[in-house]
Amino acid sequence: MLDAMARRVIDPPLNYIAPQVPCSALQVTLIGFTLGVVCIALVAVQEFTLALLFLWLNRICDGLDGAVARARNESSDLGAFLDISSDFILWAALPLAFIWCMPETAWSGAVLLSSFAMSMTVFLAFATMAEKRQLTTEVQGKKSFFYLSGLAEGTETILFFSACLIWPAQFATLALLFSGLVFLSVLGRLVTSWQILSDTSSE
Repeated sequence: MLDAMARRVIDPPLNYIAPQVPCSALQVTLIGFTLGVVCIALVAVQEFTLALLFLWLNRICDGLDGAVARARNESSDLGAFLDISSDFILWAALPLAFIWCMPETAWSGAVLLSSFAMSMTVFLAFATMAEKRQLTTEVQGKKSFFYLSGLAEGTETILFFSACLIWPAQFATLALLFSGLVFLSVLGRLVTSWQILSDTSSE
């Protein structure tokens, strides 16, 4: 829901910095993934403040790799694959890290992971159909695949995990609240996908 607005804010500085970055886009993606793994490990040992720093460093890299790829004209299928895969791995592993260090939150964490699994399934299933039908959109910026918008997108997920790291004792409550938003997003994406795929004849 907030991604399109966030892109208008973060894209200009990232596009300005990108030509000065000494790493390739793929290297930026791998650095970002490594920072994400460190964030997960820090959550597992309850170093939440430091984990918040690494989460935001990871997110900066996540935005920067695309800007570098565009600046150097080095976009690739491998880069796009690693970019989306590293994001989904991070979002799936962070709840596990919270459950690891706070076992009493297991049920809430399971609900959160269930909502993520449904969201990722619908998101990627539609992207596959969109590729088959050659559908495109740049609402959330230029992507290597069709990005189907929803109530709970990347920006909302970052804000959610940031809140969890600032107030870790409230993880169970925050997880259930955010799960509700994700479930609503899944429902919205299912309806949108149904409408688009019904109205668009396949090749």
